[in-house]
Amino acid sequence: MNLLKLSLCAAVASVGLGGAAFAQSAPSVTANLAVTSNYVFRGFSQVGAYDPAVQGGVDASMGIAYAGAWASNVKYGNGTDAEVDLYGGIKPSYGGFNFDLGAIYYLYPGQPSKASLAYADENYIEFKGAVSHAAGPLTLGAAVYYSPDFTFTPGVDADGVYYEGNASFSPVENVTVSGAVGHQYIDLPGASYTTWNLGSTWQFAKNFSIDARYWDTDVTGLKAAGPRGVVTLKATYP
Repeated sequence: MNLLKLSLCAAVASVGLGGAAFAQSAPSVTANLAVTSNYVFRGFSQVGAYDPAVQGGVDASMGIAYAGAWASNVKYGNGTDAEVDLYGGIKPSYGGFNFDLGAIYYLYPGQPSKASLAYADENYIEFKGAVSHAAGPLTLGAAVYYSPDFTFTPGVDADGVYYEGNASFSPVENVTVSGAVGHQYIDLPGASYTTWNLGSTWQFAKNFSIDARYWDTDVTGLKAAGPRGVVTLKATYP
């Protein structure tokens, strides 16, 4: 809970620092649509071991403030077939460092009701704090996500904290190589794990890109968390 309080205090302070930029900027809206060979989130497939997914979202920004919505099909084997994310926050910059302070609400329409034996308490909220710094073609970053009641923890309020270090490098124009190592802590015995990914994104046209990425975790005996390669084609507008 202390982490949550610190994040909120930092957000308030950042709004004060970035007030002038917010007042002088015009609003901007973008949309995106993607087709991926597998939807992987923090090392776990969300659509079965090898199924594809269709995803899309809308983002709005004004100065340092942003908000958006994103959706994807999922398959958990209990009737849940969609994920909808609602998010917002601020992205101030200071001294060459870019910050991202916000919150994400994960919704799963059609999840089993509390009266069902398949109920899994899927909906949850996360608070995010991230920072990155660019030095030429190299960008280094770190992020922390905190949830006071993590997903798939029915009957208990289990904290969830995800820590990540990431890096990206652009060796040539329109090509970016990126990777991340993260640890998902869940306040339940044996539930925490480590994940990593490495891949490359090629923007082959103004509004189109393709990403090829390899994912893995230290989880054993669970196909959804096993190693896999994922290819994603994405379109943005404008």
